[in-house]
Amino acid sequence: MPFIDTPIDGLKVFLPNVWEDTRGYFFESFNQNLFEQGGIIAEFVQDNQARSSYGVLRGLHYQVEPYAQAKLVRVLQGEVLDVAVDIREGSPTYGQSYSLVLSAENKRQLYVPRGFAHGYVVLSETAEFFYKCDNYYSKEHEGGIRFDDPTLDIDWGISQEDLILSEKDQGLPAFGEHRKE
Repeated sequence: MPFIDTPIDGLKVFLPNVWEDTRGYFFESFNQNLFEQGGIIAEFVQDNQARSSYGVLRGLHYQVEPYAQAKLVRVLQGEVLDVAVDIREGSPTYGQSYSLVLSAENKRQLYVPRGFAHGYVVLSETAEFFYKCDNYYSKEHEGGIRFDDPTLDIDWGISQEDLILSEKDQGLPAFGEHRKE
């Protein structure tokens, strides 16, 4: 089975089978039957793609019900450090984060269930980030947590001086003060 369970329940790394030859490579980035066999039941309804340069940090973002989203994330070009934070009230891993490098080279994907804040920082000169969502975007239901929250203590892998954040992301609330409804 090409799935690796992480220490946080529901958060899974997908390692696709890649077939390579002199022409290049081929792999299935998503196969609903295979994902269901791996315990991931999601009906994806929206695909998103972003291109960013070195040091761009996007996150930590999420949406609340009824527009909470599960995501299947991957990198098409370049390399990022991807981070998911468990914000599920009552979860034994509430407030814990998990991070891994996703790249075009390693072809890993991360399944981020509903109830997680998510973000990433670009480690390469540029990166193209792609993700599938199981619910539609709703501005009225978005939430976020500061990337540098001391309670979460996330190591983003690059110096803070090199980080590039949107004005919106710079103004996100601390963990514990984030939107929960």
